[in-house]
Amino acid sequence: MKTMSFDFNSRRSMVSARRGMVGASNPLAAQAGLNILRQGGNAADAAIATSAAMNVMDPGSCGIGGDCFALYFDAASKQVTALNGSGRAPAALTLDAARALGWQRMDPRHAHSVTVPGAVRGWQDLLARHGTMALSDVLGDAIHYAEAGYPSAPVVGHRWQRSEAYLRSAVNAEDYLPAGAPPKAGEIVRLPSLANSLRAIADGGADAFYSGPIAEAIVSSLREQGGLMSLDDLKEHRSSWDEPIHTDYRGVTVYECPPNGQGLTALIAMNIAENFELGALPWHSPQRLHLMAESMRLAWADAHEYIADPSRAEVPIAALLSKDYAATRAALIAPNRRISPPPVAGALPGGSDTIYLSVVDGAGNACSFIKSLYMGFGVGIVAKGTGIWLQNRGAGFSLQPGHRNALAPRKRPYHTIIPGMALKDGELYASFGVMGGFMQPQGHFQVISAMVDDELNPQEALNRPRWYIDSGMPDGALLVEEGTPFKTMAALAEMGHRIQPEAGLGRGNFGRGQIIRRVDGVLHGGSEPRADGQIAAF
Repeated sequence: MKTMSFDFNSRRSMVSARRGMVGASNPLAAQAGLNILRQGGNAADAAIATSAAMNVMDPGSCGIGGDCFALYFDAASKQVTALNGSGRAPAALTLDAARALGWQRMDPRHAHSVTVPGAVRGWQDLLARHGTMALSDVLGDAIHYAEAGYPSAPVVGHRWQRSEAYLRSAVNAEDYLPAGAPPKAGEIVRLPSLANSLRAIADGGADAFYSGPIAEAIVSSLREQGGLMSLDDLKEHRSSWDEPIHTDYRGVTVYECPPNGQGLTALIAMNIAENFELGALPWHSPQRLHLMAESMRLAWADAHEYIADPSRAEVPIAALLSKDYAATRAALIAPNRRISPPPVAGALPGGSDTIYLSVVDGAGNACSFIKSLYMGFGVGIVAKGTGIWLQNRGAGFSLQPGHRNALAPRKRPYHTIIPGMALKDGELYASFGVMGGFMQPQGHFQVISAMVDDELNPQEALNRPRWYIDSGMPDGALLVEEGTPFKTMAALAEMGHRIQPEAGLGRGNFGRGQIIRRVDGVLHGGSEPRADGQIAAF
């Protein structure tokens, strides 16, 4: 990993250690995970402790009313496993019912957009398969901070302040407006109702969430707002263990969870970009950014056509990840001009707010974990008396009849949250992720390219200015972050890209990531400079 200079510099050093490491977007949450590692827990145990603490520290981005996904590398077997902790649409919610409301697309602020929250079952299932502790062992710090209080962090506090009008219109959100207003940075936040819910889960396991008083509060609160979720929908929810999907990018094997998540998008983009010598071009050159952005646009065209719940629709993963297919797609990219008209899905042979965290323990086990409510504070409904915000993941469904991702009862929607993992020569290379809606596969592509093509260390890879194709649309504007040379932006505009410069604290489009590398038994970590987080290690 060589050092390179660039304009945007967090002034953070890469953190190195040997016995264990946690990366999260809040320092107290990272320390909660480190506490578990110090007690002898492994990467899975620490990931759940960190995730639970993040629910308390950043309740607008994640929570037990949302979903989770995880990739886990087992150091003994050298195998990567994928956990799908996403929920499904209510059994009573049909495509016809949604279209009867006059909708052309799902309303992200309607109770119909609430799918069954999968996070708590995902926590328990991850611990059962890979952990050494129980939920009662790992939720202690989260419960403490929810009860005793914690100071709101600057970036989260800023986002909370910006959400004041939305919070005032939300249902049962009194706990999140202490003294009648959102907490300012440094102000103590207490969430007693959420503390009680976390304590019930610690005592009763996942069943305490999917049945009993918490489940009854979820269903009654949604029914009052016109929703159709039932107690059976909650009680019958199950996680899935899937075979992860992967591709080789210049000698590094990059893993993602399979659909219904959008990790496939990142792998398609990497396959296309591998047809160009990106490492021979400066990272800030218009030629390199053009090739990467065009690769991403082509990947988005396929993603929106093909990604869906594979238990309910055919998703041709092998064909989409074929190197031959990638070469045909790469041939569509002109060296100095955007594809016009915008790309559409290819013909195949034969046929969102979030938190991300990464943990690697001293034995080399790694957990790449992500959890989300989708949009800020989810659908805007708190299950009464529980402190639990409910997600609006159902907004990811299509209302187009016959589409692979069309709404249907008990179906999982297109999901934006994706954890990442990479191996080299069968050993852990990196546990990584970049959260943030449709930025996520774009962020995965960019940090992998930074580490593989340019040999940047994890912190340097996260420091580098990013670009973002707006809303993941093939014809979207190209948002470019401060630190990218003005001449580069001008040249990209001449190539046909609609350029939108972005700067300042409010630039929420470029994601927030964590990366932990393992080299010769030493852990090297980087934490997102655009967030409040840190790498905690010992």
